[in-house]
Amino acid sequence: MIHKTAIIEPGAEIGKDVTVGPFSYIEGGAKVGDECVIGPHVSVMRYTTLGTGCRVHAGAVLGDLPQDLSFKECESYVKIGSNCVVREGVTVHRGTKPGTTTEIGDSCFLMANSHFAHNVKLGNNVIVANGALMGGYVEVGDRAFISANVGIHQFVHVGRLVMVGGNSGLSKDLPPFCIVRSLTFNLVAGMNVIGMRRAGITPEERAQIKRAFKMFYCSGLNVKQALEKMKSDFTSGPAQEFWQFVEQSKRGVCAMKNMEKEVEEA
Repeated sequence: MIHKTAIIEPGAEIGKDVTVGPFSYIEGGAKVGDECVIGPHVSVMRYTTLGTGCRVHAGAVLGDLPQDLSFKECESYVKIGSNCVVREGVTVHRGTKPGTTTEIGDSCFLMANSHFAHNVKLGNNVIVANGALMGGYVEVGDRAFISANVGIHQFVHVGRLVMVGGNSGLSKDLPPFCIVRSLTFNLVAGMNVIGMRRAGITPEERAQIKRAFKMFYCSGLNVKQALEKMKSDFTSGPAQEFWQFVEQSKRGVCAMKNMEKEVEEA
């Protein structure tokens, strides 16, 4: 199962039933879980852990040094969950400070040439399309969909069950359950209704999210006023998750494109 041209250094931990393709390199100190498939010309560097059942395609580089001019050699990590697919040319860099980690959750699909800088954290079941780029310390919630060639600025937080359209950019936080249209910058276009349905969000919960969304984006209230009203009206459920995300934002949240009619129809 290990190709004769592959290099696996002493100290690397290789699980059961692992396949390693031609000219791949696994550095000492890396850990590859059971039933992983490592394609050709893949580099898995030290301090990198792959969970069970991952598939890594040609040319991916996992756990190399962060692209941070202040980085000084230290023990920092990359942790990739179970059942992830890592396509051609993906790069995932390890944490930039001692003891810190870049984390990819379970069942994530990272498409070709996407990049995950130091200390990025992805939740579970996240899909990231070709060429998307995430700066340092970006955090993305469960079941988010990041389309092709999206650029996300360092320290930005993206909520769960969002849909970010292709060739768009984010330098502010994106609340959960929202959509960003293609070719836009920091502009929310509506709610990710299809994604919520697919994730099993009930009609009652979707109605609650819609009320919170309209209260925040369409009521004419400023952020402080909208937060106060949402805190009063939503003490549980996904709407509470919405206002808590906004309240905890440090970069400010994306604004709303003027599309009230589409929100009404959602």
